[in-house]
Amino acid sequence: MSRTIEPNLAILGGTPAFSEKLHVGRPNVGDKARLMGRIEDLFDRRWLTNNGPYVQAFERRVAEMTGTRHCVAMANGTIGLEIMIRAAGLKGEVIVPSFTFVATAHALQWQEIRPVFCDVDPDTHCLDPDRVEELITPSTTGIIGVHLWGHPAAADRLQAIADRHGLQLMFDAAHAFGCAATPDLDRPSEDRPRMLGSLGRAEVFSFHATKVVNCFEGGAVTTDDSELAETMRLMRNFGFAGKDQVDHVGSNGKMSEVSAAMGLTSLDAYEDFVEANRRNYVAYRRHLGAIDGLSIFPHDESRPHNFHYVVFEVDERACGLDRDALVAVLEAENVLARRYFHPGTHRMEPYRSSQPQAHLVLPRTECLSQRVMTLPTGGTISEEDIRAISEIVRRAIEARTEVREALAGRAPSGAAAPALASGRD
Repeated sequence: MSRTIEPNLAILGGTPAFSEKLHVGRPNVGDKARLMGRIEDLFDRRWLTNNGPYVQAFERRVAEMTGTRHCVAMANGTIGLEIMIRAAGLKGEVIVPSFTFVATAHALQWQEIRPVFCDVDPDTHCLDPDRVEELITPSTTGIIGVHLWGHPAAADRLQAIADRHGLQLMFDAAHAFGCAATPDLDRPSEDRPRMLGSLGRAEVFSFHATKVVNCFEGGAVTTDDSELAETMRLMRNFGFAGKDQVDHVGSNGKMSEVSAAMGLTSLDAYEDFVEANRRNYVAYRRHLGAIDGLSIFPHDESRPHNFHYVVFEVDERACGLDRDALVAVLEAENVLARRYFHPGTHRMEPYRSSQPQAHLVLPRTECLSQRVMTLPTGGTISEEDIRAISEIVRRAIEARTEVREALAGRAPSGAAAPALASGRD
């Protein structure tokens, strides 16, 4: 990647440091020759969809890696959520975090189930069990936790709450493939950590192109509940139980063979992907961790983790710039940092209209949605790139007054008026 850090930041009229845009979540590819070999094979078989051998092999490998009895591959993670929710019989109200991707709530709303937004723990960014119990009503039928950034939600406490109130507990594990649960949940009979995917009644993974393991587009539900798994298998294929036999209402949620071939190729290279992510995480922590006002979200390096998200919180009072300003500075340099999860699902439609007071009980979500940014990682990012990104951030903080003036549309003191559009999308 070509990079040149000029004396002047791009936001102040300089040339962008990177000639090509650096993305958060640029797809991992793996061994292209192996992928093409699988694609040639599926063409030769003329079996392109409908639970073919590659889908079945992908399901077996995901189930083995998560330590679960069943994996039901889906067209994508959102369809997986919708089918899991419908198969489990959830209705009425379901408690979810707002600090998550909007699909977590949409999968409920799509089926006329009301998502009840709950605040998160400021340290884990996951559901705060103390807040969950306060939101339970006679209409509540379930809790859907999210393992944000691959960090395990407080599954033991959430399960205790669910059991106490007769609720179903499920998880959106979109970020969490290959990540371990907390040590207290390890099974004494097994010689490996318990993995996310094996908690609650069921969990949903995303294998979207931006995830550490991708199927181009794909998802899966993992569970130890054989009855639930069978229902979901029916539902993903229009309810067909045989050639001409429909036993359940259903949809088309099937994963295609080409998607499964990509998924298997990703799994083959998984350890390499994780090692690249881990190196980048350590490099970001080393280069940016000492800057006042920036704090990296910590991953537990002693247990399995995919290190797929490099997450920083920005404290404006300590560093002199807010998160949005740093994102704008980086975007001008062709570093496309992301404001996850901004502005919070509760401030998106239809929820901001149907639940206009939700923000009053979500102070931590409101705070995090203004502070969190994610930075590029993956196999295409080098330590030299990270060093350059870190230098941009340092310079921006040093020139905080000029940066704020530029963002306000005024010429920075002692500098020519910046051409702000030149380094922006």
